[in-house]
Amino acid sequence: MKIEPFRTVNSFLRQIYGQRVQKIPLDAGFTCPNRDGTKGRGGCIYCDATGSGTGKGFEKISIREQMLSGINWAKKRYNANKYIAYFQSFSNTYHSDIHYLKDIFTQAFVSEDVVGLSVGTRPDCINEECLDMLKDISKGRLLFLELGLQSASNKTLKHINRCHTLEDFIYAANFVKSFGFHLCAHIIFGLPGEDIDDMKKTVLFLRDFHVDGIKFHNLYIHKDTIMEKYYNNGLYTPINQEDYTDIVAWSIKELGQDIIVHRLTGDPNPDKLIAPSWALDKGSTIGLIKEKLIKII
Repeated sequence: MKIEPFRTVNSFLRQIYGQRVQKIPLDAGFTCPNRDGTKGRGGCIYCDATGSGTGKGFEKISIREQMLSGINWAKKRYNANKYIAYFQSFSNTYHSDIHYLKDIFTQAFVSEDVVGLSVGTRPDCINEECLDMLKDISKGRLLFLELGLQSASNKTLKHINRCHTLEDFIYAANFVKSFGFHLCAHIIFGLPGEDIDDMKKTVLFLRDFHVDGIKFHNLYIHKDTIMEKYYNNGLYTPINQEDYTDIVAWSIKELGQDIIVHRLTGDPNPDKLIAPSWALDKGSTIGLIKEKLIKII
């Protein structure tokens, strides 16, 4: 087995289960409070109509069907036998009916081979009732709660229409940690108006906050987003691959071995991508990050 120069989520899961554990992305057709008018309209300025997901939730494909199809794919592609149900698109705790949420999540437990649940959401979309429910249904399974922070700058958060603050993240993250869940934070490098120092401040904030895991994303531009208008009007230039791989390598070194790296770069849809073109070359980007990291650790 290849040894990585940092602690990956794959190695973390392999330590526990002694084998590969594959995440199965799921789309439950949720929305977000900055999209439906509760806090704002249109969602984050980089987000498209599918919420960076598969869109299967809007196609009325049940979670059970999505899970079984994903497992079949993972068996053929990776010879995987253990799985994590990953609720990826939009804010997956944003619903007023706790019984509906419970039903949606438990649909994913199609067999005992589903050993974990990973729920992506916003800091302002969780409460005690929801966390109690997640704790109850995840007994005997790993529970990853993934909170989108994106930036530790309130100025940036306002600019990108997140409609929550850094203080909201701190409150929610402490709440999640009090339940003993694995807390994974999402951040984006290359947000409009941010420079390298701003990106470093976000990383150092999460390091000092002691999150359990982190996902790095490069800001890419999809069709039919506000960012596409920025780009077409010359108001935004995407971060280049060299700078992105530099900042990710620096970040991993600063975070140390205690924080698990869940993702090194984003996965744009090739049919929707406007820019940058290097975002499609995931292998090259990851390779550069590892090369640079080896040189500085």
